[in-house]
Amino acid sequence: MDGTLNVSPPKIIQGGMGAGVSWWMLAQAVSKLGQLGVVSGTAIDLILARRLQDGDAGGHIRRALDHFPFPDVAARVWDKYHVVGGKPADQPYKSVPMHSQKPSREIVELCIVANFVEVFLAREGHENPVGINFLEKIQLPHLPSIYGAMLAGVTYILMGAGIPTRIPGVLDRFAHQESATYSIHVSGANNGCETSMVFDPREYLKGSLPELQRPYFLPIIASNALAALMLQKSNGRVDGFVIEGPTAGGHNAPPRGKLHLSESGEPIYGERDIVDYGKIRELGLPFWIAGGYASSQKLREALAVGAAGIQVGTAFAFCEESGMKREYREHLLNESRAGRARVFTDAIASPTGFPFKVAQMENSVSEAGTYQGRNRICDLGYLRETYGKPDGSLGYRCPSEPVDIYLSKGGAVESTVGRKCLCNALMANIGMAQTRKDGYMEQPLITCGDDLAGIARFMRPGGGSYSAADVIAELLS
Repeated sequence: MDGTLNVSPPKIIQGGMGAGVSWWMLAQAVSKLGQLGVVSGTAIDLILARRLQDGDAGGHIRRALDHFPFPDVAARVWDKYHVVGGKPADQPYKSVPMHSQKPSREIVELCIVANFVEVFLAREGHENPVGINFLEKIQLPHLPSIYGAMLAGVTYILMGAGIPTRIPGVLDRFAHQESATYSIHVSGANNGCETSMVFDPREYLKGSLPELQRPYFLPIIASNALAALMLQKSNGRVDGFVIEGPTAGGHNAPPRGKLHLSESGEPIYGERDIVDYGKIRELGLPFWIAGGYASSQKLREALAVGAAGIQVGTAFAFCEESGMKREYREHLLNESRAGRARVFTDAIASPTGFPFKVAQMENSVSEAGTYQGRNRICDLGYLRETYGKPDGSLGYRCPSEPVDIYLSKGGAVESTVGRKCLCNALMANIGMAQTRKDGYMEQPLITCGDDLAGIARFMRPGGGSYSAADVIAELLS
């Protein structure tokens, strides 16, 4: 295999589905079987805080924290968020600080620790590679997140939903325990705006810093042009690509050119969105194909065009080791088996502006009537946009927050139409829904690929579920 990988490329990459669906238990199961298990880094700091408030069932976080190389930092996180026996079910979760260009020490420490814990647990009990997935759009946590994952020995970093040309240089700096800088996108930035974030490990971690290995970097892209751009513009080594089509779950790349919607309101993709795998192959790096490739036939097709293998998300999202709340997982599996499963590509739901795949399910954010009864609130802030103020300082706004607040920050009213609070909905997907003072409980918004309609094929005869091992066995058959 051409390229820079010094390890045998996996044939199957398990998709890094956020938030918390691709958790350590799923990634561990996949990696133990010789494929690449991937944890999601999306909002993992918040998820760790809520797991601790739920009592740390099984003591897994405590076990990982005992291996964190800086005990004082681990102790602060534990003491701040752990609730013995778990908080009462009707009580709200304690909030965590929001990320910003100049974040508080508390959120930086939580972010480092959370990424370490997730990767450490995924690596436990085997010697095979483990990856972590981030969204380029969620830029503010990047530096402490990546550093925390590297402290735990992560082998691969995957990143989509953007053009992450500055990440390779960050990996190089951290591998030498050096301070790293990352430029964030600032809407309406003027000359007085500071648009860079800086992370120096020695500012947060006292004492001798351990030796770190540079992970391989795989950007998740949707076109030949982006693959070539990554190689031309990146400030360090790119080790391969995941080529993701519009049938994949989560955020999709928007269609190239002017956006056109179908009669049902879904984005229409055309010939310009078709990837030429021959041109990708000519770049000389390993690549994996994602989006509708979860079958042994599609794996063979991918290998035939020169790919190293495939990335599979939806099939793993509904297996027994998935972090998705069991109730939702079983319901949608039954819908698939009955031939009723539907996925809608919502062009406007996500505050990012990217199309977002949504499984249609009653009593969820996907049901307009359910969502309209929710008071607009932005109290997690992962998908906020950073914008420049006239005085040169930075502000943060989200088109899913109360409309008058968003407008007061210079946002356009049309940007608020149809937007949904994905941050809170994704927490509900994994059984960590926030309870509001008025008794309202945040509702789920399950995201998955178009393959939802056919995932019942992985179910065991006479059974109502399947495992990660069942998926891998089927794909390699």
